[in-house]
Amino acid sequence: MAIQDTPEMSGDGAALTPSQFPELHSMRSQHLAFMLLVNVVWGLATVATKVALGQLPPVMATAMRFSLIGLVLLPVLRWQPGRMRHILAVAVSAGGVQLGLFYAGLSYSSGVASTAILGQLGVPFSTILSIFLLGETVRWRRWGGIILAFSGTMVLGFDPRVLDHPLGAGLVLAATFVGASSSILMRKLQGVGVFQLQAWIAVISAPILIPVTLIFETGQWAAIQAADNFTLACIAYTALASSLVGHGGMYFMLQRYPVSLVMPLTLLAPFLTVVFGILFLGEALTTRLVLGGAITFIGVLIITLRKPDSARVLEPT
Repeated sequence: MAIQDTPEMSGDGAALTPSQFPELHSMRSQHLAFMLLVNVVWGLATVATKVALGQLPPVMATAMRFSLIGLVLLPVLRWQPGRMRHILAVAVSAGGVQLGLFYAGLSYSSGVASTAILGQLGVPFSTILSIFLLGETVRWRRWGGIILAFSGTMVLGFDPRVLDHPLGAGLVLAATFVGASSSILMRKLQGVGVFQLQAWIAVISAPILIPVTLIFETGQWAAIQAADNFTLACIAYTALASSLVGHGGMYFMLQRYPVSLVMPLTLLAPFLTVVFGILFLGEALTTRLVLGGAITFIGVLIITLRKPDSARVLEPT
């Protein structure tokens, strides 16, 4: 499914508003297939990031990622009258802040498995925020799933690999909450194309991150010189695949479906990250990691299976 860099339009050329969206009874099959692709891309991206952070400082690696995206999308960058303040908020939260925290947390973590499971909290975070900020309805069973998801993460928190790296876990949790907040902002942003938003996220985030890496990190130039081609390819993959397909695809979906419906479908990404970590990084799973992950998975699955009452989709014309 191709992603077009234009908002959906009504017959008279005006952008449709959420009140005009027809009711959704189930997500379209092509959109479900696209969400599967997004999950695979993100699962591989976490592993690629972990590999890159073996040679590059985390904030610098994040800045490199956004610099590359900015160069690729610079030709499509356009000023968006009346929307720039909203775009700035999305760019700061979904760009430099979220990924800067995530990269830093991943660099302090022992592996990608615990990081992936902690990242599942983005689903209950975003669901809770959608209730208070978007007025989406959540019934008691979904609340049970939210509580179960948090309980699973508490079990995971006592895993030795998490306890030995509390700073990494804390940074990943912070990144997860910021990412959930940015999904709310994306849902409320109307009339901005997918690649337009990604371009603005990149050109706003890179100038923020470059001074941060210069102030708080050292040895950046030496790290770039020492980095092998595979490490640089991993950075390119996170930029072109994870940002353009993954994050761009999420914005595409959030413009068409409620947050409480879209976010649970990202549950597959942490599972794939664990699998890819075992296959490509040789990581091992502890009993507590499996137990905490299973409880969290069930909780988020309950959230997913409970169909939101206010689900709406933006019909193309």
